Amino acid sequence: MESDKKDSLLSVRNLSVSFPAKRGNYDPARADAVSSREEAGQDCGRKNVVNQVSFAVGPGEIVGIVGESGSGKSMTALALMGLLPEGAARGADELCFDGRDLARLSDREYRELKGSRMAMIFQEPMTSLNPVYTVGKQTEEMLRLHTDCGAQERRQRTIQAFKEAGLSDPERVMDQYPHQLSGGQRQRVMIAMAMICEPALLIADEPTTALDVTVQARILGLIKQLNRDHGTAVLFISHDLGVIRQLCSRVLVMYQGRIVEQGSIRDIFEHPREEYTRTLLDAVPGLHKRSPVSGREGERERLLLVENLSVAYEGNRRGLFGGRPRTEAVKKISFEVYRGEILGLVGESGCGKSTTAKAVAGLIGGYEGKIVTGDGQAAASLRPQMVFQDPYGSLNPSKRIGWILEESLKMRGMKRGVDRVARVKEMLREVGLDVEYASRYPRDLSGGQRQRVAIAAALIAEPKLLILDEPVSALDVTVQSQILNLLLRLRERHGLSYLFISHDINVVYQICDRVCVMYRGEIVETAQTMRLAKCPEHEYTKRLLNDVPDA
Repeated sequence: MESDKKDSLLSVRNLSVSFPAKRGNYDPARADAVSSREEAGQDCGRKNVVNQVSFAVGPGEIVGIVGESGSGKSMTALALMGLLPEGAARGADELCFDGRDLARLSDREYRELKGSRMAMIFQEPMTSLNPVYTVGKQTEEMLRLHTDCGAQERRQRTIQAFKEAGLSDPERVMDQYPHQLSGGQRQRVMIAMAMICEPALLIADEPTTALDVTVQARILGLIKQLNRDHGTAVLFISHDLGVIRQLCSRVLVMYQGRIVEQGSIRDIFEHPREEYTRTLLDAVPGLHKRSPVSGREGERERLLLVENLSVAYEGNRRGLFGGRPRTEAVKKISFEVYRGEILGLVGESGCGKSTTAKAVAGLIGGYEGKIVTGDGQAAASLRPQMVFQDPYGSLNPSKRIGWILEESLKMRGMKRGVDRVARVKEMLREVGLDVEYASRYPRDLSGGQRQRVAIAAALIAEPKLLILDEPVSALDVTVQSQILNLLLRLRERHGLSYLFISHDINVVYQICDRVCVMYRGEIVETAQTMRLAKCPEHEYTKRLLNDVPDA
């Protein structure tokens, strides 16, 4: 049941956020219907990205917002905080927080409110923290701006905030810079910074999406504790329905800038009324959606053998006697990949998953051990290709999609341009994209479309082994489901084998035949997926699976 607006901490009625609609704002859905005014680059009115949104949050309540990318979740949060980008316009019939009308506040009054009574944490703390100041100094700044505390009291309160945020040795953390902390530690610093003035409302925008499942569980536990201890209301934005179900009491479902459904967690998850909500829930990965195993292990042909692989990195600083310390990222691991198999590699951040993948792909050398084919040849004969988490970082932004895909064919000696173009068109169709996408740039595509192009770029080299490093972790649940289904279809069509790396155990449950669990550079357990899910043996595996939120 929706919070009574009379008793609400936050009351929002008919909130809208709009941007100028110009030719420069590329909209794939309208690419073939551009008016003459748009061709001229003229202002074509405004486009709403948040449209007539209404909801309320009670004191001490935790409310979730879910929806796919572009649904307006983050823009709603930024509108509440007065942090909308340049060109955006906000309008509302009511925007009331703690008895104050946000629409009537001056810039100075809004600044005083932010940080003291309202606070926000973002998905990637590294972009929110200033790299040239220690995290202690940045956190103390909140007290300097919003309280009359002296320097000594500010330091003590910052140390206490770090302690409450679960940072071990907070005195040492005070003097560290953001780059010296792990992702989970940086997110704890951001939470401490947001909570140090004990705000009445905390807005959390995808704060755990980039974190592995064990760190995610700790951050969610911390938010629950802060909510319980301080009575802080939380507006929690996520595309992870398992996280929302675990943390929130109510949820708002957004689609194309509107709230299409809202209600209690039980009502939304067990009795959804709207078709879009049911689509979201149906797209959630897990054991219930897994594909059949490729075949019995004894009948499979071994495609790849990794034996006693060790990888070490040299540190940047020389030691006392001139040598550089070496960090052993991977320690004597062994595993096999069978033809047509999807082998999962899971574990927390820093356990050596991506280093292992890069070694298999031939992207790093200087390792010890063997990486060979099933019959002992060099692994390069498999033409292993890699698909990364962020395709925007791996696709050349200055080149069109057609050029990017053709380049691989040129390097393989395909000389006739007409043959290359035909192959590019064929590959785009394979990954579910229209051939006209060849003329677009990466910036013109959505996240899911870019990932399809990255998969096409890998497949065009005709590999026998595809290495996928967190290929769907940055995608919302509906697009994630599309990409996973695409990968399964491509495996069946081309007889591919995958080494699939992920921190999302539910995704691994759905797509993988077997799973290797890594911990501190070692493989501690390998098992068939169903057996691992139901009967984990190693203590770390049990802890890892126990932290998985159930949607």
